[in-house]
Amino acid sequence: MSPVSHSFRVLVASALLAACVAVGAPAQADPVVATPDVAAPSTPNTERCPYRSQPAAAVDSSEVPPAGQAAPAPLPVPDPTVGGERLSACGVVTAGSPNAIPRGITSAGWLVADAGSGAVLAAKDPHGRYRPASTIKTLLALVALDELDLDKVVIGTREDYGMEGDSAGIGPGGTYTVRQLLQGLLMVSGNDCANALARELGGYDVAVGKMNEMAHDLGAEDTRAASPSGLDAPGMSTSPYDLALVFRAALKNSTFRELVSNVSAPFPGYPKLADVPGDKDHPGYLMQTQNRLLLDQYPGTIGGKTGYTDDARKTFVGAVERDGRSLIVVQMYGLNEAGDSYWDQAKALLDLGFATGAQASVGTLVSGPAGAGASTSPSASAGADRSGNLAYPSSPDGPGGSDWTDRLLFGGIGVLVVIGLVYAAIRVNRRSH
Repeated sequence: MSPVSHSFRVLVASALLAACVAVGAPAQADPVVATPDVAAPSTPNTERCPYRSQPAAAVDSSEVPPAGQAAPAPLPVPDPTVGGERLSACGVVTAGSPNAIPRGITSAGWLVADAGSGAVLAAKDPHGRYRPASTIKTLLALVALDELDLDKVVIGTREDYGMEGDSAGIGPGGTYTVRQLLQGLLMVSGNDCANALARELGGYDVAVGKMNEMAHDLGAEDTRAASPSGLDAPGMSTSPYDLALVFRAALKNSTFRELVSNVSAPFPGYPKLADVPGDKDHPGYLMQTQNRLLLDQYPGTIGGKTGYTDDARKTFVGAVERDGRSLIVVQMYGLNEAGDSYWDQAKALLDLGFATGAQASVGTLVSGPAGAGASTSPSASAGADRSGNLAYPSSPDGPGGSDWTDRLLFGGIGVLVVIGLVYAAIRVNRRSH
């Protein structure tokens, strides 16, 4: 059995110009363009903090709010910076030599940290706001591990079966334990598993609300989940720093470590579909991990979580252990390039981390919410609400091309001036790996 994908394409033509005026806050940036900076010619330049308060403009219709609802305002920007003042930088910060930063890193934001001590060893735009794609499934897994019985049996539904994007293969009437759903969630990024787990946690909005509560409890103040699976939806954001926080917390759970370390695992089948003439029972199959660090046997790999949507681009969070030292790597808003795969980039960043002294640090992964003395930037004060009410279910858009859909952009302190409204060929098919 192969992962299930659902797609369709809709084309709409129009042309107008959109712009936004921001007061007291950085303006929404154009999509990342590969420009030189200290790290490498292929690394996007983030020195001017284009993603300080929110991600880049969406490229498809995935973040259009339901009719009659406004998109959530960006989350506040904490002041002082969570984890230390050096992490407020939007360019590269490193505890070692800047000349040691690997070339060819395509991610706009990345981070390498010591999972044991919490020391951040090197980073680029560590608190920049990016879309997580399926890396947010680590947060859903943490909530499920905290609240659900691993041996509880869950019955697959037609809604699970119909989820867009990657699928572990849930079918209506199939029976799955919570453990198996978590394995499918983390190994093959099953959006069907995310849907089933969210249902067991109380439903879509309740599950997203619990994910956001846990993010806050961990000190992940750049994070707002807007879907259980990581499919793009209004208000979704996280940062390299926050993904490292979440993954560090997850690594402390022995079940999570076991699940992400598996290269393969069985997944149950399901009965034939009564409404499909001639259908037969669907047998179980052996899932294979999407994590090439495991498949390539990169020394000491513990495990990780991949992600991709058209808006998020490639994302990854993972951990490697050598000689008693565990490192976490995070990559966000990146790309594969010819001769420079995302996995090669991950390995280069991890090699950088292991070559950096154990006592070095440019900041710290915190162990809880920001202190009572911390304030928030007025540039996004209206975005503090993390409730599940901000989580709009993603409509099943399908695949698209390379056209850009302009968005209403958010200005500071709630001032939004729209000079034009635009839609160019709406692309569909948001994939979440």
